[in-house]
Amino acid sequence: MATEHQTASGSDAYERLESRAKRIANVKAAGGVLRWDQEVVMPEGGTPARAKQLSTLSSIAHEELTAEETGELLAAAEEADLDEAERAVVREIRRHYDRATSVPTELVEEISETTANAHPVWKEARADDDFEAFAPTLETLVERKREYAEHVDPDADPYEVLFADYEPYLDLETAERVLTRLRDELVPLIDAIADGDVEPARAFSGEFGADAQEDLSRDVLDALGYDWDRGRIDTAPHPFSTGTQFDARVTTRFDESDLLGSITSTIHEFGHANYTLGLPDEHYGTPLGDSRDLTVHESQSRLWENHVGRSEPFWEFFLPAAAERFPALEDVSAREAFEAANEVYDDNLIRVEADELTYHLHIVIRFEIERELISGDLDVADVPQVWNDKYEEYLGVRPETDAEGCLQDIHWSHGSFGYFPTYSLGSVLAAQLYAAAEDELGDLSEDIREGEFDELNEWLRENVHRHGCLYTTPDLIEEASGEPYTADYFVEYAKRKYGRLYELDGH
Repeated sequence: MATEHQTASGSDAYERLESRAKRIANVKAAGGVLRWDQEVVMPEGGTPARAKQLSTLSSIAHEELTAEETGELLAAAEEADLDEAERAVVREIRRHYDRATSVPTELVEEISETTANAHPVWKEARADDDFEAFAPTLETLVERKREYAEHVDPDADPYEVLFADYEPYLDLETAERVLTRLRDELVPLIDAIADGDVEPARAFSGEFGADAQEDLSRDVLDALGYDWDRGRIDTAPHPFSTGTQFDARVTTRFDESDLLGSITSTIHEFGHANYTLGLPDEHYGTPLGDSRDLTVHESQSRLWENHVGRSEPFWEFFLPAAAERFPALEDVSAREAFEAANEVYDDNLIRVEADELTYHLHIVIRFEIERELISGDLDVADVPQVWNDKYEEYLGVRPETDAEGCLQDIHWSHGSFGYFPTYSLGSVLAAQLYAAAEDELGDLSEDIREGEFDELNEWLRENVHRHGCLYTTPDLIEEASGEPYTADYFVEYAKRKYGRLYELDGH
């Protein structure tokens, strides 16, 4: 006998499907708040209970998504006469449903609980510079993620399956092509800078108290237009942003010998939160009110961090505020601040402290190691050695500790294999979008110099944020910029900016 939802009209099936998607989104959003709490304010002893809580929420969302009724509603909605937005909602739910129904609930729960327990293990291992303490957990996560990929598509490259969790519409071949081009284009540029005679100003040397840095982080968020009614700033060992269009929080961290680091990380996380806050309120809980995967998300953070926050006009605008908080900066010029914000130094070991150019070599290293881990070509025990060898090969510097080497990033403790390439993919897209914005709005330098960011933000709202997941990533890029995804704009931007800054031939 046909069930009620099988015989329901297509429009009714769509409404029921959308309602189910909203329930799932709310469960996931609740999990996001618990993860924020764990990384920001939860007492260390709370981990065992928190792991169980997150596992339970994860299994509830998984069971709701993979229920027989979801599949039946999807089938009925796919046969209905829907408009473009409704078809996009069905497309996105179908993608999640097909992947989720491939994976046993028990494995989903196990991955969730393992990652929740992994966070404090990683945190302590990094603090103690003890990779061996984290290795068994990492081994378990690699094994579980291989199992996950095997269930989703046993015939595919498992790393490609994992990458698609973060970027489902730009394929791994595109990621490899972009990363290869960045390596081939940036290494000669970095070498030319190293061989040159220009020494950028060291404008931010000294001691900078954490409390005053927090005040300055609030200043920069105020200046950029952060909505405090729907956000807040806190500290975390690894800065991140999380939330919904009604509550998009940022975190940063403070090193009292590095003022620039807290400024750039705060601007970076603002870019993420600003995108989240720009998603349409009326579509909250559906794919139309959700962000378009990580390449686009990273494009927003990198656009604000690099194209705005590392520009000379920005420092002409913001340096007086920094000098008010830190009088030692009163004798620093905007040009000197700009030079310091863009210093290229290939002896840096820390990805989140890397300059705009060498940053991508950090990503290449992680990408190559992840691929070998997931394929089984690299044992977990050998990660520190391979990591250090690659740093020596690509950047000419060798970590002395695992804390500043393979333990520096939080991602593997989250089981986030396949995430790292999106940082570089997003940087490339940021340049393409910024060029498209200037093509329409004109040179934005004067706006930035005056602290006027509304026009740029409105362009991003109109061309990127408001669409949610209406378009696939390639279609959204073409809709916003007028052309397909390309690394040309980033390469041109990098060569022009750093060629002038370092007085290279031809610039």
